[in-house]
Amino acid sequence: MSEENVNGNAASADNTGPAFTVEKIYVKDVSFEVPGGPAIFNEQAQPQLQMNLNQSVQRLNENAFEVVLGITLTCTAGEKTLYVAEVKQAGVFGLAGFDAQTLDAMLGTHCPNVLYPYTRQLISDLIQAGGFPPFYLQPINFDALYAEGLRQRAAQQQSGLADAETAGNA
Repeated sequence: MSEENVNGNAASADNTGPAFTVEKIYVKDVSFEVPGGPAIFNEQAQPQLQMNLNQSVQRLNENAFEVVLGITLTCTAGEKTLYVAEVKQAGVFGLAGFDAQTLDAMLGTHCPNVLYPYTRQLISDLIQAGGFPPFYLQPINFDALYAEGLRQRAAQQQSGLADAETAGNA
């Protein structure tokens, strides 16, 4: 019996491996502005959208990280700004047992993929509550953005710019 327990415990220890948990998801910052309201609602020009995406990662302790996904959406018609929606959606994630490369990839791809649906919904709600037609952000391929970031970092290092700051995980 004791041999089975020892073997069972050894097997359990081997199965622990890497662990990923979502501890908390929350809105860190939100802003919605209609600088030309109410006159702006009479504009007939074709609206243009510009999206700015950013991400930051902060280590909270050995196995906990805060990841913040920031999106700023600016809608203009001609020279006039119709609205500006800014959302910083954050999450606290537990990541344990990952090697450095996999940890970086998890923080740069998996965590933003978890946060993005919340960000997308909040921006949509803000725009509609601001008196504008519903707008839904298209899906974002964070894996491709991360891969492009890795290519840019590699190119910087090959160009002798190894001392330059990296742009982050994404």
